[in-house]
Amino acid sequence: MEYFTLNNGVTLPAVGFGTWDVRGEAGKNAILTALELGYRLIDTAQMYDNEEIVGKAVRESGLHRQEIFITTKLYRPSAGYQKAKAGIEKSLQTLQTDYIDLLLIHEPYENALEMYEALKEAYEAGAVRAIGISNFGQKEYDRFLQYCGVVPAVDQVESHVYYPQLELKEQLTRHGTQMQSWASFTEGRRNIFADPLLNQIGIKYGKTAGQVALRYLTQSGIAVIPKSVHRDRMEQNLHSMDFTLSQEDLEQLSSLNEGNSLFGWY
Repeated sequence: MEYFTLNNGVTLPAVGFGTWDVRGEAGKNAILTALELGYRLIDTAQMYDNEEIVGKAVRESGLHRQEIFITTKLYRPSAGYQKAKAGIEKSLQTLQTDYIDLLLIHEPYENALEMYEALKEAYEAGAVRAIGISNFGQKEYDRFLQYCGVVPAVDQVESHVYYPQLELKEQLTRHGTQMQSWASFTEGRRNIFADPLLNQIGIKYGKTAGQVALRYLTQSGIAVIPKSVHRDRMEQNLHSMDFTLSQEDLEQLSSLNEGNSLFGWY
């Protein structure tokens, strides 16, 4: 496993396991499979309504808690200082863990700065190892940075070959924030696995279109959290780091950038 080092020295696995829409006993088993295969970052959120099964899978995995990196996010019901403090306690209890590795504000809410005060307190208390934000575009990030006091360790945003957001990536890097991609496969908005260019480049390396799509991001310095409940696809995603795209490949892949969000976030 390769890692990115965050601005406070915490190491973030370059490839994690996303749990959007992963629920119930089948969801818990998918997380257990991911951990068995070697994933060490599990990404969840209060909005996903699955923190409980993430916590159960971590305990049932047989791995030491320190070996697993858990990310979760506070959303609108926790918008506000006191609500965020309560939200942090709720996540700790639901996950049944003493600490969260990375805690994010899920969206750029009007009172995100108030929420961030609660995150900073939890960080200082050791209940959280790193804090950050999610879905903050360039303007939102700039405004937030002026007043937040602690530079976010991570900004988790939509990023894929059709909208990699490399300009945002450069901006984040300048200030010491790691970019992490959600929707690395577009969540079905594009048939990324049938993309001719991704498949063409994949043939050169004996890799799938999905592996090329992930490697484009990680090689650009962007962490990824792809989601799949299929064991073979999960394994392919995890092993997307064992080859290197050429400069020519990267230039060709940059031609896929459409310059627009597929989800309307930005």
